[in-house]
Amino acid sequence: MNPSFLRAAGTALLPLTLAACAAPAPHADQVLGRSLTDMKNAQVINPGADRNMATASGMPAATAKLGYDQYLKSFKAPEKTSGFTIGLGK
Repeated sequence: MNPSFLRAAGTALLPLTLAACAAPAPHADQVLGRSLTDMKNAQVINPGADRNMATASGMPAATAKLGYDQYLKSFKAPEKTSGFTIGLGK
């Protein structure tokens, strides 16, 4: 390559190289980590829920037990039937 071209390119890139070593703006130090906090808060329905001292409202105990019993019943194996009774009832 032409030595004058390399000298001109080096002279043009010198300010850019020095600017890359400059200290960051003070504004960047003030907002460091704010985006992470904002993203975490956006994923939480109520970020201030720990400060809410109201009692939780729920369902009556009888209704909850009935729902739980139905849930457990759903895991039992179905009754075995003969293949010939399909559509004919029990």
